[in-house]
Amino acid sequence: MASKSSRGPIDLPGFFADLVRCETRLYNALNDRLRERHGIVTSQFEFLRYLRDHPGSRVADLATEFAIGIGATSKGIDRLEKQAWVIRRTNPSDRRSSLLDLTAGGLQLVEAAEATFTNTLTELTADVLGGPSGLAAVQILAELRSGLERDQIGLPTG
Repeated sequence: MASKSSRGPIDLPGFFADLVRCETRLYNALNDRLRERHGIVTSQFEFLRYLRDHPGSRVADLATEFAIGIGATSKGIDRLEKQAWVIRRTNPSDRRSSLLDLTAGGLQLVEAAEATFTNTLTELTADVLGGPSGLAAVQILAELRSGLERDQIGLPTG
């Protein structure tokens, strides 16, 4: 790891590299496990979980939550719809947009995949996050994310 000890100044490029590489490796490992056991990838799981927890969301709501473009979000929903895991219904307050809901099959899939996701993430992080600095690390990342979201930093431009 590129991190420095707590005595010196924070190596921000090293922090960024560690953060991004951890995210990439965790995401890839979760992709592999979810694909192997459920035939989906992490981004699909995240969309399904979001829709389970926020029924009647719009594509724009998912795009905002995941800080990705509307086009990419819509294509992701199209793929889930083709698998009959998500349905679109007309938004009664804005006929130009659709409201999204899980089908029974989508709900069943996300429930099964959530156990795999949680178990895999636990397996991959327990040694570090279960240690004395684990809670602090989780809190710091939550604070960083909250500040970035509050100030609308890093939103897609297209």
